[in-house]
Amino acid sequence: MVSNEKLRLLCASWTSYCLDILELEDPSFPFKPEPDRRPSMPEPLPVRLVAVADVTLPTMAGIDDKLDAFYVELLGFGRSEDRNQIVYHADNHDLRFQVVAELPVPHPTMRPTGIAVPLLSETIARLLAAEIEYTHQRGMFVGMESLLLLDPAGNWIEITDMRAVA
Repeated sequence: MVSNEKLRLLCASWTSYCLDILELEDPSFPFKPEPDRRPSMPEPLPVRLVAVADVTLPTMAGIDDKLDAFYVELLGFGRSEDRNQIVYHADNHDLRFQVVAELPVPHPTMRPTGIAVPLLSETIARLLAAEIEYTHQRGMFVGMESLLLLDPAGNWIEITDMRAVA
């Protein structure tokens, strides 16, 4: 068993060894870096929908601001430029809302919409700060956990951690 002190010394010596290897020599000609003129690609959004295609959910009229606060500010979705529609962009698909005139808003299924976030712990902290109620679920296997909650439109949402596929 390696103690923490030995491990720290080993990591420190390895880091200094790697930095010694990566030292750069002085250029043999005058070098002036120029800005890259190519168009930059936007960064991928930090959330993903757990779906195979775009998702459409029902909502009532007049709660666009609450939906923006929930999906854009809290979860990190991107909002569509077209303000005539309520569409949020995830990294892989779009989440669309269809305004329904009848009240209460009918929900065809109680199945939650899956949303994967980079860090579940950060999302929990944001939910607590916003005073939004949720249920923390633990799965049958180690590391399987999710949050189950209602969005402002009354749709069930299940938030999970993004897992790297190995």
